[in-house]
Amino acid sequence: MAFTLYSLLQASLLIVNAVAVLHEERFLRHVGWGSDQGIGGFGEEPGIKAQLTNLIRSIRTVMRVPLIALNSITIVLLLLFG
Repeated sequence: MAFTLYSLLQASLLIVNAVAVLHEERFLRHVGWGSDQGIGGFGEEPGIKAQLTNLIRSIRTVMRVPLIALNSITIVLLLLFG
């Protein structure tokens, strides 16, 4: 199997899908990355844990509809071209 742009895009789609399905109460809170973790004071820079938690939350919020479309397109392309 050759390393192509399509395989790179497909791998990134799988990674975004994996981040989108992470459940906060079931998985992230057990690891210590819940929404109540990493709350800093006023004027403090958020730590890396808080930034990653915000990134996961924003991916779940913003990418919900585009992921449905991208997954559908990927499935159709795989069915047509193998």
